[in-house]
Amino acid sequence: MLEKLASALRKRLEIISDQKMREADAEKHFRMLAEISGEIDILTRTLPQDIHPRLRHFLERASYSKALELLETELIRK
Repeated sequence: MLEKLASALRKRLEIISDQKMREADAEKHFRMLAEISGEIDILTRTLPQDIHPRLRHFLERASYSKALELLETELIRK
């Protein structure tokens, strides 16, 4: 579950940083961003209640970069 969430957060960052796509087709860019954001919301709602409190805090406040950093450095076993 955490790996899937981290993957979705990475994908969101990729979409945000894709300036070429945004300039070429802003509507498509927005749709893709909305889709991945929806996926992140669904994943967030399905997390167990006892999830790391900082991760929950970051996700509830849409601090997705911080959430991803926490996942990658502390919560996902490599």
